[in-house]
Amino acid sequence: MVYDRLLDELGPQYWWPADTAFEVIVGAILTQQTKWINVEKAICGLKEHCLLEEQALADADIGLLEDLIRCCGFYRQKASRIKGIASFFAENPMEDVFSLPLDELRRKMLSLKGVGNETADSIVLYAAGKPKFVIDAYTTRMMKCIGIEGSYIQLQQRFEAEIPEDVEIYKEYHALIVEYSKAFCGRNRCNECILKDLNENGY
Repeated sequence: MVYDRLLDELGPQYWWPADTAFEVIVGAILTQQTKWINVEKAICGLKEHCLLEEQALADADIGLLEDLIRCCGFYRQKASRIKGIASFFAENPMEDVFSLPLDELRRKMLSLKGVGNETADSIVLYAAGKPKFVIDAYTTRMMKCIGIEGSYIQLQQRFEAEIPEDVEIYKEYHALIVEYSKAFCGRNRCNECILKDLNENGY
């Protein structure tokens, strides 16, 4: 199984690196189309300005936000999005939102501006602690290499059907895929891939 091979190769990853659930939410927006190292830099800047709290971020000057997250790219768009999401959670206590049934919570996240499937599922899994598997570009590429293709929802349904419905396993599996893909797929080390002998039946 892919999960077992990745875990043997890399060991536990212990994602998501964040102090609070709100930090996870902000990070999920900032990481869109950029590297995590840039997100870490932006998060540090937001912390230094005491802006990683819902109301503080909602009330923050948009120009300041843009400057603080410029390193993440698309900074004007992302500043507007994190400010909007902060306003949502300032008006709707996080514990109330996260207590919603999983599917309702996911729909609520998708209704927020700038939140697509991957971002919504990252929030649901890593911030709310509910079992929804995250599909990203790394996952799509890895699955294609072993003969499994489909839309975001099709791949997600396949993962959720074939592994235990467990938040910690979902987190670990997603993290392993990302880290392995960075080390091997992103560096075109296909000849060294520990998954290359797998196919759809061996998944």
